[in-house]
Amino acid sequence: MKKITIAVATHKKYQMPKDNIYLPIEGGAVLKKNHLDYIADDSGDNISEKNKNYSELTALYWLWKNNDSEYKGLAHYRRHFSDKKVSIFSTGNFDNILDRTVLEEHLEKFDIILPKLRHYYIETIESHYKHTHFEKDLLATEEIIKKLYPDYLDFYHSALKRKSAHMFNMFIMKDKYFNNYCEWLFSILFELEKVLDISEYSPFHARVFGRVSEILLDVWIFKNNLNFTEIPVMFMEKQNWWDKSKRFISAKLSNKKYY
Repeated sequence: MKKITIAVATHKKYQMPKDNIYLPIEGGAVLKKNHLDYIADDSGDNISEKNKNYSELTALYWLWKNNDSEYKGLAHYRRHFSDKKVSIFSTGNFDNILDRTVLEEHLEKFDIILPKLRHYYIETIESHYKHTHFEKDLLATEEIIKKLYPDYLDFYHSALKRKSAHMFNMFIMKDKYFNNYCEWLFSILFELEKVLDISEYSPFHARVFGRVSEILLDVWIFKNNLNFTEIPVMFMEKQNWWDKSKRFISAKLSNKKYY
């Protein structure tokens, strides 16, 4: 039996998967007075204080630094991998969350488990980001990659030009890949934090480092030519897709920021 830990990043009490491969982690615990009955991301080696800007990545960092499982991954309290064929338009069922048995079958064949691609169709990843957030985030990231990891630069440009990506910062990897990815990712984000002025960003846009990392995952995956499979992701709460679509199109046509 493989030693597997999938962190479930959360900021509130919520129904959690029953399978013991899942470990709920309270994000931004150091910023709170009242704590949840979960592992807190302010224990051990941590970046809990960065949660407002890094979102679920503070749980990812905690898992990287404080857990020695053979396979590690990240999910969210309201987004989970599924072992069933599911539609993103339907609300997820906790009975359909990916379990150990099915996951181990995947891990016998693949190095990495990723979500199904999220397609934007009328937007590239770059144009969608510019319409939603701020172009300077991407430009600053480009300069850091050029400086620290120049052999990744072409893959960064390629990821920005695609119309689909593996989003949500969700994945499951063998520990050597997980460790390599986290080392690479956080070295970039910590440099980005030094040069990017977010003092006037709204709380929504201030989660910039968590959003940039969604783009960086594919950069790292494709640069290293890793063997992966894609499986569905379930949204555990009802989604207002009509409202999301209206805001998405409005951002593209009227340059009004999507949020």
